[in-house]
Amino acid sequence: MDETSLINSAKQGDLDSFNRLILAYQDLVYGHICRMLGDPSAAEDITQETFIAAFRNIRQFRGGSFRGWLVRIAINACYDELRRKKRRSTVPLEPMTADDDVYDDMPWMIDPGERPEDALQRRELGNAIQHCLEKLQPEFRAVVILVDIQGMDYQEASYSINKPIGTIKSRLARARLSLRNCLQGFWELLPSSFRPIEEGMR
Repeated sequence: MDETSLINSAKQGDLDSFNRLILAYQDLVYGHICRMLGDPSAAEDITQETFIAAFRNIRQFRGGSFRGWLVRIAINACYDELRRKKRRSTVPLEPMTADDDVYDDMPWMIDPGERPEDALQRRELGNAIQHCLEKLQPEFRAVVILVDIQGMDYQEASYSINKPIGTIKSRLARARLSLRNCLQGFWELLPSSFRPIEEGMR
């Protein structure tokens, strides 16, 4: 994919070029939003809003990381959604649908080739991590998703949230500590393979 050419064409109103960019980044954007909100149904709506906003404002993109630019729009949309949404006083371990039903699984966690026992372990781990992510303040949640889940470096994460690298490092350190402390409360639920990950957060 010649990303620069597609961006330039999209700036001229070429919807086909922009749709090709969407195909390249829709999973990443949806995954970030899903983790930020903990609600796959809402994440689908906010993902659509993100790409609509990106198309409307693509002429404002001045170069650099297009992925980071998209994620910045997504993060801001998540902040708006979280401000609109009245938060529950406690966050359930299992992600809930809009009808207060429990999701059997978060779509971004599904691996159709795994064994049932592995699926159970992954579900327990994924639900515990999502629960603890949702306990973080949104600005800390965003940073840990960018760096520790999506694998962005500090520079790109800095661009994505429009904050200095020092702020990224500070928020990441505090978020990791909070996650570690939270996950210790679910230690018996987690598979033994999770322990080295948790130790790596120290």
